Amino acid sequence: MSDNSRKTRSGSNLRIIAECGILAALVFIGTELRIPTALGFMNLGDGVILLASYFIGPAAFFPAAIGSALGDLIAGYPVYIAPTFVIKGLMGLSAAVIMGKSDAKKLSGVLLRIVAGLIAEIIMVGGYFAFEAIMYGTEAALGSVIFNLIQGGVAIVLSVPLTYMIRIKKLR
Repeated sequence: MSDNSRKTRSGSNLRIIAECGILAALVFIGTELRIPTALGFMNLGDGVILLASYFIGPAAFFPAAIGSALGDLIAGYPVYIAPTFVIKGLMGLSAAVIMGKSDAKKLSGVLLRIVAGLIAEIIMVGGYFAFEAIMYGTEAALGSVIFNLIQGGVAIVLSVPLTYMIRIKKLR
């Protein structure tokens, strides 16, 4: 392998690491923009997670997991840190994988982004329901489902048009 190809790969890796760091900070900020609910809070972090999955692919696992887990730590929900790390990381990863599927690209761009967002948000709603059912009981876990669905819906509604606005801005 030539030195130039190593430098190119190394530069590409550094770029992905830098983008992950910036996006983790943005996920954290989005998570801090929150509305309290019965068991936790609704936030805008999911929208940033979906944006990250559209732009950096499967590496979106890391900013999604790290930024969201830090949000739980700062918000005073330490019991949620580990499940949030896994749930939000899987959200970013799954949305990115769906967006990258060549068969899925037969769908229109908007529909593909919506499907990716829906699958990611189903992971979020189901993951938190399972965790909260174990921790607090099924009845209590059901109380947060509607808020998680609202949070997921808002994330999809915000992130899909933003991906197009950002791409248009990049093209100019």
